[in-house]
Amino acid sequence: MENQSYTISVYTENNIGLLNRISAIFQRRHINIESLNTSISEIDGVSRFTIVVNVAPDQIKKLIGQIEKQVEVIKAFYHTEEETIYQESCLFKIKSDLLLEGGEIQQKIIETNSRIVTVNKDFFVLEKSGNKKEIEALYNYLNAFGIMQFVRSGRIAITKNEMKISSLLNTLPN
Repeated sequence: MENQSYTISVYTENNIGLLNRISAIFQRRHINIESLNTSISEIDGVSRFTIVVNVAPDQIKKLIGQIEKQVEVIKAFYHTEEETIYQESCLFKIKSDLLLEGGEIQQKIIETNSRIVTVNKDFFVLEKSGNKKEIEALYNYLNAFGIMQFVRSGRIAITKNEMKISSLLNTLPN
């Protein structure tokens, strides 16, 4: 079977060392984590890991099973690209003089719905949110001018369908 991209959502208690144990599950199977984000969730006191991997469909079910064996994990879900709405965010640090030359970069900022975060005499910082392809396209464009620094966030994602995690938690014993 051919590998495909999956977004894994893991709802957990917020305990020290859990990230290490979860990442070890991927390491043992020689699966690269393409993106990782942790945050609070919509449920008070519950954290959420959002992990992106490229694996075969039979592997994803085994991964979820292994993740859910961790004591602090409440529930884990996986979704395909088509089942999620997702964004990534990035920051570019670029020499300020490029912003003033011509209008090419200014036009690209408008076309890509990017946003200037700060400007000083030496550099400006550009923020872009979007999907991976949009960010890569802007990166490739700006790279020709010279990027001083670049950083991209992990994916943040929600599902198109309701996950009903809150009602699931209400059925679990305390």
